[in-house]
Amino acid sequence: MIDLNPLIRRLASTPLAPWSNGLQAQLDEKLSRSHGDLERWQAAVDALPPLGAERVELRECVRLDGGCDEPTRLALRQALLGLSPWRKGPFELFGVHVDTEWRSDWKWQRVAPHLDLLGKRILDVGCGNGYYMWRMLGAGADCVIGVDPNWLFLCQFLALKRYLSEFPAWHLPFSLEDLPEKLEGFDTVFSMGVLYHRRSPIDHLLALKDCLVKGGELVLETLVVEGDATTVLVPEDRYAQMRNVWFLPSVPALELWLRRAGFVEVRCVDVSVTGTDEQRSTEWMKFQSLPDFLAPDDRSRTVESLPAPMRAVILARKP
Repeated sequence: MIDLNPLIRRLASTPLAPWSNGLQAQLDEKLSRSHGDLERWQAAVDALPPLGAERVELRECVRLDGGCDEPTRLALRQALLGLSPWRKGPFELFGVHVDTEWRSDWKWQRVAPHLDLLGKRILDVGCGNGYYMWRMLGAGADCVIGVDPNWLFLCQFLALKRYLSEFPAWHLPFSLEDLPEKLEGFDTVFSMGVLYHRRSPIDHLLALKDCLVKGGELVLETLVVEGDATTVLVPEDRYAQMRNVWFLPSVPALELWLRRAGFVEVRCVDVSVTGTDEQRSTEWMKFQSLPDFLAPDDRSRTVESLPAPMRAVILARKP
């Protein structure tokens, strides 16, 4: 299903070479225990029509253009719909607009101005379908490896990779815990929308630091609340209908966590409230979304009467 030889060759002369040599076996073993729907999603990827991307735009958006007649475009659209729900995007693929649940391009516009990714080797933890990985390449990254154990997200990435096979981006269906300790091989590590799902957030920060080379940069994006360095919200049960949300710190508390984890040059570069125009249901993601998770009589609160989603982007460096 996935040939990792190009990745292994790419990492041959880097600190990640020892890890990369065992990746194919690790991936093949993981695939042998795959999700029951993987065969159906792989069939959707296989149904993608053969098309050549004559123009590729990754810096300002994710857009592929090339010769594509209407019957082929309809076949492409049908195959892509077979990979629904699409959470992160949007994508413009040969005239098909994949209108994803999240306007991830808006988040990237808030993050990208604060980054220098030129020539960097990047790890994207919890990469989803890889939308941000393509944007990282558009920003000049040397190569990007994403890890996310969700099989549907992997297949959505493979749909794009079908038309971008020469681009140095790889999605591995692993969790951060599947990576070796003290990997210390990436110039930049992203963790966006992951921390609040972790029962032990400090351990997550330490694991991210272990993936970085000395002097490497962490890009952390997560849910936050208003407050001082002692403020942390722990939902009693659900938060915005999500069961697996554990800790929502204030920005000062999060900065303190990062310093306690050994990071330096910790700084917040963006705080924004998520609006219902940024996260919503679409034809490509028909399930409930943010408008359903907010209190109908007070959109500043969730249905659980907790503060509505607010997100911060924190940059920090490994000394």
